Amino acid sequence: MKVLLVDDNRLMLEGLQNLLEAHGIEVAGTAVNGRTSIDLARELKPDVILMDIRMPVCGGLAATRAIKAEMPDVKIIILTTSSEDDDLFEAIKSGASGYLLKSMDTDELVDALEQVRQGTPPFSPGLAAKLLAEFARGGNPKESAPTRISTETAEPASGDMLNSRQIEVLKMVADGLSYKEVGARLHLSPRTVKYHMAEIMNRLHLENRAQVLAHAGKMGWTACKKP
Repeated sequence: MKVLLVDDNRLMLEGLQNLLEAHGIEVAGTAVNGRTSIDLARELKPDVILMDIRMPVCGGLAATRAIKAEMPDVKIIILTTSSEDDDLFEAIKSGASGYLLKSMDTDELVDALEQVRQGTPPFSPGLAAKLLAEFARGGNPKESAPTRISTETAEPASGDMLNSRQIEVLKMVADGLSYKEVGARLHLSPRTVKYHMAEIMNRLHLENRAQVLAHAGKMGWTACKKP
């Protein structure tokens, strides 16, 4: 197993690298932000990426979406201090294969990587139950294509072009903001943000959220791509 480590805390990176190598796990490289992790993923072709969420330049969720859109076979495991439901659900929507908390001990981390090797998504205690509860309520954390909302309207796009509001929404989503966060910044409801994303997909003739975010990267609409 070849692992890429991504965390803006250099001390954390060094400790993780030493820990994994002591257990016979190859660390192919390290990155201190999401943008660099995208470049290294292309270059090193790791089997697994341990990805932090909150980092400068480009956050872990935006980097996860970009990497999974381009390299779907790479397994990305979130390793973070955040146990917030929104972060957990957004990570799974973004394509993460597991979600681990930094409070775990060494043996638990090594066991989690062995689970990845065996094809089992690893989650810190209690987090898998949160996902199951979300499914039970009728949600779908893995849903990539938002449902079109007819009860709230937005300015329609003309032709094949996106209007200024849609570009605004796409830029924020591509940079890792949740629909709720985008709505708060633009004074829109999350339902209206979902409507905009559905319209964006229709106008760009794209099939899912990953393709939309990959398009945003190509257009330079995300901090995860080099200027």
